[in-house]
Amino acid sequence: MNHNPINLSEKLSKFNQHWSPKVIAEMNDYQFKLVKIQGDFVWHQHQETDEVFIVLDGEMVIAFRDGEVKLSAGEMYVIPKGVEHKPYAEKECKIMIVEPRGVVNTGEIQNDRTAENDVWI
Repeated sequence: MNHNPINLSEKLSKFNQHWSPKVIAEMNDYQFKLVKIQGDFVWHQHQETDEVFIVLDGEMVIAFRDGEVKLSAGEMYVIPKGVEHKPYAEKECKIMIVEPRGVVNTGEIQNDRTAENDVWI
């Protein structure tokens, strides 16, 4: 058993790509992923699971078809399964996502924003 804490700043310093989630831990069937985002993402949804965004540094917006939610460092938001959404960040934003293992970042859509899954740092 590893008794070392996971340092989020150190993990975030290991990559620069945007929209490319990196797994840092697992708890049961859930993965904790760090992501750097900037600019626009794609409209998508996750039919089988809720998704949580925890902002570590910066600001982001999650657009919905009927409105939006703005998040700053220290805030989080849970998106219910099946709800279409589109994350956006004007400047680089560092976030943690918690979701079941195997969830694809673009949901049912496959495009140039679809990241390789299950990449650990």
